[in-house]
Amino acid sequence: METALIILAAGKGTRMNSDLPKVLHRVASAPMLEHAMAAGAMLAPRHTVVVAGHGADQVRAAATLFDEDAQVVEQTEQLGTAHAVAQARPALEGFDGMALVLYGDTPFVQPETLEKMQEALTTHDVVVLGFEAADPARYGRLVMQGDTLERIVEFKDASPEERAITLCNSGVVACKSELLFDLIDKVGNDNASEEYYLTDIIGLARAEGRSATVVTCTEAETMGVNSRGDLALAEAAFQSRARALLMEDGVTLVAPETVFLSRDTYIGRDTVVEPNVVFGPNVTVESGSTIRAFSHLEGCHVSRGGVVGPYARLRPGAELAEDVRIGNFVEVKNAQIAEGAKVNHLSYIGDATVGARSNIGAGTITCNYDGVMKHHTTIGAGAFIGSNTMLVAPVTIGEGAMTGSGSVITSDVEPEALALSRAPQIEKPGMARKMFEILKAKKAKMQRGS
Repeated sequence: METALIILAAGKGTRMNSDLPKVLHRVASAPMLEHAMAAGAMLAPRHTVVVAGHGADQVRAAATLFDEDAQVVEQTEQLGTAHAVAQARPALEGFDGMALVLYGDTPFVQPETLEKMQEALTTHDVVVLGFEAADPARYGRLVMQGDTLERIVEFKDASPEERAITLCNSGVVACKSELLFDLIDKVGNDNASEEYYLTDIIGLARAEGRSATVVTCTEAETMGVNSRGDLALAEAAFQSRARALLMEDGVTLVAPETVFLSRDTYIGRDTVVEPNVVFGPNVTVESGSTIRAFSHLEGCHVSRGGVVGPYARLRPGAELAEDVRIGNFVEVKNAQIAEGAKVNHLSYIGDATVGARSNIGAGTITCNYDGVMKHHTTIGAGAFIGSNTMLVAPVTIGEGAMTGSGSVITSDVEPEALALSRAPQIEKPGMARKMFEILKAKKAKMQRGS
């Protein structure tokens, strides 16, 4: 059955006390909206419709950055969840597959759970995602008769018997698209808030003799985020689960609680991650690598057998081939480091290509920015760059070439050549003693004056 996602993302999130739309606050380095879209994307939807409201332009930018084909519609008045879903109708005109309603502030619903809902819809007209709540007081109750969902009752409207029910409503709903919008047309707003509630479609469907059922998941999957406190809890929940999955997959985390991962972090088996490492977005670390303590990686790729850190920073565009060594206090940005090359100490390599088995000495800098434009440095295979070399781009160092320590290289260096660029050393006998005497006298005079 073809699928359309309808992701509700119109809320302002007053309790977040923020100018940023609530769904754009980040968990694991990604907007919560992206988490919801990514889970739904596993169903290969034909349509993805995001219903925006507060900060619609920002929400549109984030949604289309993740999925350029996503359609963003606007809910100009906040009149309830059924009203929000109704805004997706024009975008799904003529579509008769499954419509799946998700929430941009509920980031942890898993693709496997959505697949179960998709399967359940082959034998029922409406499917609701439910969960057993440890403390169900604030949730709507799912009133079941066998495997049939009879109705959803809000806590304030529930009888004592209904309040004893612990099976609760997550808000996530699956329904054939045409039926969903037909039912929404019949939803009224005769309630204290004068809003149109999506939960009312269950009673309407049952009144028409249609079937409804519940698919369950863990309570953790349905965690919603409404405040900064919730956001911190969501981050902790994500990190705990992600770390556990990595270790199950054969990754060693020396101090798991100090390692922070992003939504899309990939780390191969037999990799060792030392304490206090942060993985920003879009990082892949292949098997058998070592990421040493206090390193920060973002937008980069580390191939098999790589060693990074300690105290290293890999920025976007850093591409490390197999067995590359990036040492302490080294920063790499938009650079390709070929197999077996070493950048071991206190260096900056940006906008560069470093050849296989090259050795970059301590204090080397690729001077890539002239104040207006970026320029590229090319270092050939097997080159040896002496400590404290400044490579003023654009410049090419040939294969097997060498630069002398302390050199400022402004011109290309031929293969296997030695390049030296130093001011002549001048020595003045006795001058050090005289300078010390002058300076000490000056200091003494200053002290007398104070």
